[in-house]
Amino acid sequence: MYGLNRRISRFANYWDNMKEFFFLVLPLLLVNSLNAQDYNLDAAGSILKFKIKNFGFTVDGSFKGLKGSIEFDPARTSEAKFDVSVDAATVFTDNSMRDDHLREEAYFDVKNHPLISFVSTRVIANGKGGSFMLFGKLNLKGKEKEISFPFTATPVEGGFRFKGEFKINRRDFDVGGYSTLSDEVTIELNVVGKK
Repeated sequence: MYGLNRRISRFANYWDNMKEFFFLVLPLLLVNSLNAQDYNLDAAGSILKFKIKNFGFTVDGSFKGLKGSIEFDPARTSEAKFDVSVDAATVFTDNSMRDDHLREEAYFDVKNHPLISFVSTRVIANGKGGSFMLFGKLNLKGKEKEISFPFTATPVEGGFRFKGEFKINRRDFDVGGYSTLSDEVTIELNVVGKK
């Protein structure tokens, strides 16, 4: 009988310890599950495009090799973070001579400024399903400017597709100087983030 009581007592102590463990660990697990989800940029499925006028004609271009990380949960935008960059040397306008010219010091100066980057400062919901506003800092050719623009987030397998568009003044970033290019550049983002 004494042995049985000892076993019951040991089990009771064990159960008390396990309950304490669960009460300590369970809230941590719940908090972690409520945090914004982490996604890596899918370079193959993502693209950054731009449009600019030259002598009144629209020139289309793009950059490849987007990379970075995204933390995003549409229900918890206060925790969202975007940290992305692209290799400036991948500039492509379907004209190799022009592309080489754009890589030079007067334009993107890829030798001294190999990356174009963006880091978010905040994200807010627009009040429409899947529509948001993104605020952050764009770093281009060593110049950093605050920008903001609307974007959409559409669920895809294993993550989200983010689409947005914004305009910048190229001269704010010392790109192109007083050339025949229009000052205004339209940037289009189509970015896929996957776990």
